Amino acid sequence: MQNWKLRMGMIGGGPGAFIGAVHRIAAGMDGEIELVCGAFSSDPEKSKQAGEMLYLNSSRVYGSYREMIKREAELPAAEKMDFVSIVTPNYLHFEPAKLAIENGFHVVLDKPMTFDLSEALQLKELVAKKGAIFCLTHTYTGYPMVKEARQQIASGKFGKIRKVYVEYPQGWLSTYLEGTEQKQASWRTDPAKSGIAGAMGDIGTHAFNLAEYITGLKVVKICADVNSVVDGRKLDDDGAVLLKFENGASGVLLATQVAAGEENNIKIRVFGEKGGIEWKQEDANSLIVKWLDKPTEIWRTGTGYVSSFASHNTRVPAGHPEGYLEAFANHYRNFALCVKARMNATAAKQEWKDFPGIEEGVRGMLFIEKVIESGRSNKKWIDFNQ
Repeated sequence: MQNWKLRMGMIGGGPGAFIGAVHRIAAGMDGEIELVCGAFSSDPEKSKQAGEMLYLNSSRVYGSYREMIKREAELPAAEKMDFVSIVTPNYLHFEPAKLAIENGFHVVLDKPMTFDLSEALQLKELVAKKGAIFCLTHTYTGYPMVKEARQQIASGKFGKIRKVYVEYPQGWLSTYLEGTEQKQASWRTDPAKSGIAGAMGDIGTHAFNLAEYITGLKVVKICADVNSVVDGRKLDDDGAVLLKFENGASGVLLATQVAAGEENNIKIRVFGEKGGIEWKQEDANSLIVKWLDKPTEIWRTGTGYVSSFASHNTRVPAGHPEGYLEAFANHYRNFALCVKARMNATAAKQEWKDFPGIEEGVRGMLFIEKVIESGRSNKKWIDFNQ
């Protein structure tokens, strides 16, 4: 069995970017991956500057993603990148991912998956046709205690799931920040770059993904109220969604970027017939387990009593905080282990395969389109289907 570091290329993540550095830290955390090439900006000079800052060989720093994919595909198998990480704004997700997969590369892609649902469905078809391994970085499902929550719900110990509350409050767009030419605000509030949704696409998709992941249930109907609170803003910055799940359970999803003073405390509560769970990012190492007829329990990351899915995604002993970067890194590591298993013609473990992929990407784009459709409609419920 061969064992080596996977060679990663990156598209985007150059000067002024936020998420590119996060991806690079996460990818390198477990020693499974090394960055070997990149097209870090649509400006060739900025891409070159980024490559120098990252100490890359100048011959592997490209002026465009098209050039990078073409030239990397021509290199010998022992030298070319094994996969590409795409960390561009939403409107630049589909074409690079499509081109990479067509040229035989696996893909890690930032969320939401594409600019619209049509692109998402095309990408799904291409992934299936080419057999590519695909990871979508819905960060929060990488936390050990989120994985523990999923396993506990799946065990049936709480009985039939009845109620889901999930919320993602932020306050960073409480003012017209895009008017100051702040880079992150500018593209996220621009329909030409972000798509038809603002807050619901940026953070609402995270809340939606978390709800479906932990419960193991699919949403089948929604009723949404979507708002643009700040004067002059072109996309939504606030909203609430009523959810109906396939088993009859109901839910409430809140996503806002105008909750002044809030940071990133995504939180979920799930209740069944006998009890339920509560998890929030501000105390990510804890899972609160509540019962109808006995005391509340606090389950902790790194302990000997958690599931193999939680323990596999934990690096340090109990009491040592593991946070956002580690959760992000769990997706990269599990993706890398699956790619290596494929290359070695061995079976990937179930714990390795537990990362968001193409199906979650399509569901996220469907969520965006249905939420905006519902928000514009006077109809109470919208069917959640393609």
